[in-house]
Amino acid sequence: MASKIDINAIPIKLFNTITRAKETFQPLSGKHVSLYTCGPTVYNFAHIGNYRTYMFEDLLRRTLEFFGYEVEQVMNLTDVDDKTIRGATRENVSLDAYTKPFKEAFFEDIKTLNIEPAEHYPAATDYIEQMIAMIEKLLDKGFAYKGADGSVYYAIEKFKHYGCLSHLKLDELKSGASERVASDEYEKDNVADFVLWKSYDLERDGKIYWESPFGKGRPGWHLECSAMAMEILGETIDIHCGGVDNMFPHHENEIAQSEACSDRTFVKWWLHSEHLIVDNKKMSKSLGNFFTLRDLLDKGYTGTQVRYMLLQTHYKTQLNFTLDGLEAVKHSLQRLQDFVFRLQSIEGGDTHHEVDALIDKALHGFAHGLADDLNISVALAALYDFVREVNGRIDQQRLGKTDAEKVLEFLKRLNAVLGVIEFDIQEETIPDDLVKALDDRLAARANKDWAKADQLRDFIQGRGYVIEDSSTGSRLKKVES
Repeated sequence: MASKIDINAIPIKLFNTITRAKETFQPLSGKHVSLYTCGPTVYNFAHIGNYRTYMFEDLLRRTLEFFGYEVEQVMNLTDVDDKTIRGATRENVSLDAYTKPFKEAFFEDIKTLNIEPAEHYPAATDYIEQMIAMIEKLLDKGFAYKGADGSVYYAIEKFKHYGCLSHLKLDELKSGASERVASDEYEKDNVADFVLWKSYDLERDGKIYWESPFGKGRPGWHLECSAMAMEILGETIDIHCGGVDNMFPHHENEIAQSEACSDRTFVKWWLHSEHLIVDNKKMSKSLGNFFTLRDLLDKGYTGTQVRYMLLQTHYKTQLNFTLDGLEAVKHSLQRLQDFVFRLQSIEGGDTHHEVDALIDKALHGFAHGLADDLNISVALAALYDFVREVNGRIDQQRLGKTDAEKVLEFLKRLNAVLGVIEFDIQEETIPDDLVKALDDRLAARANKDWAKADQLRDFIQGRGYVIEDSSTGSRLKKVES
């Protein structure tokens, strides 16, 4: 029986930062979506705050695909900025040698977290030529000027829409005309002309520089994303994502320099994820609450568990990351895995078409949750309601093998978005003496020898296993430590 739910007819609404409103999403070109996501600055290992943002972007990508869109995603690798140059100079190695291990670690991490790969991973150092061309165009059009220090700056007062994303008003703040910032990152209350080309300084930059019409130096961080986005995806793109901390100055500056170059709207939808905190505090090495993914793996957690933890809170809500929360995630995931095992264990039985109605109900709740600005809580609630209702049918022996297979296929469809359920379950090898103890317990219960049954149960539990009884039989399951 085909589903009565046509998810392609459900409008997707996304909160657009630039308009401060939920808007019905409609890409520029049919079912093709151009998506730009700010990637890592590869001067160190990415931390879980970074991965909260990348997980939100992965959920967005998977949701768009769930609704039938074809996504072309760019995630940049910032391999030239103040931090990478400082690290390479400190260790007296080339920029490529310094950033290479952190790039490799990033790709290992996103594989561990089951983040779908982007179509493009441009490194900033591969697009210097395009950045220089942008600067030349901005100079020609009067949006940029060369400072006394030899650097090239963007004149924000020349761009009448400056502040449109962050909703800052220049006339209420310090004038940018008399303030310039040469560093890549600066305080949020410092509205100032920002650097497009940073002139070379021997003590600061060592051997790292590029030749340009403006002299030796390197591009500013804000310029890099604009050049790569426009070169790969075009002058106007559908969606640009990042953490809320990137909204100003980084994304604000991207708009200014991109639109001044093209005279076109740079991005139609801006989406920003909220901060991650740890134990209700800002993540900090000094507080001992700073975690990379590798730190959590070393503590015995899995990539799937971390993924679920980062995924389960709405992207516009601050996520409080705790180790207790990770422990709770184990139980949620185990519930899903036990459900899959139970379905796969069903042999024979009559077909009951009521499962079709349960699938339609779950699909309706899951899809409408995601379509409402990626409301993952509503989507997950629909999934767990479905698990509960189907488990009830199994308990009542009202779910045959054909029904179970239909439910498993539906779960795979939902998991294309969630990416946390394992279907190729390898049954662990249970020690022979425990298998015998389980059989003996079943025989004792059949003979109403409750004392012996309890003794055998205690023996099994003492070895770190629990007995799961169901209408389909009994099995042993290892208890997670």
